[in-house]
Amino acid sequence: MADFFSNKARAAAASNSKSAAVSKPSETAERAVPWVEKYRPKSLDEVKSQEHATETLRRMVNASNLPHLLCYGPPGNGKTSTILALCRELFGPELMKSRVLELNASDERGLSVIRERVKSFAALHLTNSSNEYREKYPCPNFKIVILDEADQLTQDAQGALRRVMEIYSATTRFALCCNYVSRIIDPIASRCSKFRFKAIGGDQATARIAEILKAEHVNYEDGVIERTLKVSDGDLRRAINLLQSAARLAGASAPVPNDRLNGHGKKNVIPDDSDEEMEDVDAKPKSAALSNKIRISDIDEIAGTFPPVLTDNLIKILQKGNTRNYNNIANAINNVVASGYAANEVLSALYAKIITGDEGDLVLAKSGDAGAALRKKSVLTNVFSEYDKRLIDGVDEQLALLDMSCQIAGVLAA
Repeated sequence: MADFFSNKARAAAASNSKSAAVSKPSETAERAVPWVEKYRPKSLDEVKSQEHATETLRRMVNASNLPHLLCYGPPGNGKTSTILALCRELFGPELMKSRVLELNASDERGLSVIRERVKSFAALHLTNSSNEYREKYPCPNFKIVILDEADQLTQDAQGALRRVMEIYSATTRFALCCNYVSRIIDPIASRCSKFRFKAIGGDQATARIAEILKAEHVNYEDGVIERTLKVSDGDLRRAINLLQSAARLAGASAPVPNDRLNGHGKKNVIPDDSDEEMEDVDAKPKSAALSNKIRISDIDEIAGTFPPVLTDNLIKILQKGNTRNYNNIANAINNVVASGYAANEVLSALYAKIITGDEGDLVLAKSGDAGAALRKKSVLTNVFSEYDKRLIDGVDEQLALLDMSCQIAGVLAA
């Protein structure tokens, strides 16, 4: 009772309870980190399927010399991760903050960014490190400016960047990452060593995703990884994000560790000022968290793609023609639009099934005539390209889908 009226005792008790409450959420914060950042390559050896670039960059690290770099290729294939891993091996964790400037040119793409932030950083003096630190990392006498999405820079900004690269080339190196190298002006491209980052191969991407799912203790059905890679269209970053969302949706994450359960099967909840009872986990056994698996349907739902089952059903309706079958086609399109599927996703699914799919010839030629199948495929390719352009221009999606479906039905039934 005496401690209750003592302000010092009450303050000490409050501080102890707060420190105890803060110690546990660190585990929750670690689990809340996106998998893309959690499993980002920390060194050049961890970068997969880009050996042509990593081997050359490895020689540059050993020589402690680096030219201006221009990395280009499809999104989600490790361009920025490779440059960041290179910077870690050059400067280490301490000098990374003072020697590396990372900017996203898609957000900061104006002339003022080049004149103010980039130029001011390039003009800074270099900070020296201790001899012991230099024994672990090369620490060359230059800084690195990373410009992600550099193809989004305006023409004026690229012109100013060219001048900055000329003036501060002795103390600053520039690493540009972009998706379309053709949008980089020639004066900048000629000053850089180009590295093309190709799409990550199927086996290596599958192995990497399986490694992440195993580390996160996630269960999944057969074919989930392959479907995720197909939906993401070679973008490994998007594939990892889809699987993390699917793991949360399906409840396929790891169960509560045994050390966080008391002897009565209840969670060890840190007491606070509230009078809420501790959550009872007897109603849901520990193995229940692993009973749920990521399904292929979960991937399709999260990605917003048109499911293969609905694609097959729509093709069966279109194969009956477009004259007496118009009402069935209209009802099918109304159901697709009412379900919330995007028109471009429906178009992509039909194109992949009919034109590029293995079963496309069976859909196009009922009699097995290969020549007829090729002629129909040529006509349908023009139809898909025309309606893809119309959707980009902003036409009504339902009318465009209905018109496109009628034309496809006419070609398939011919």
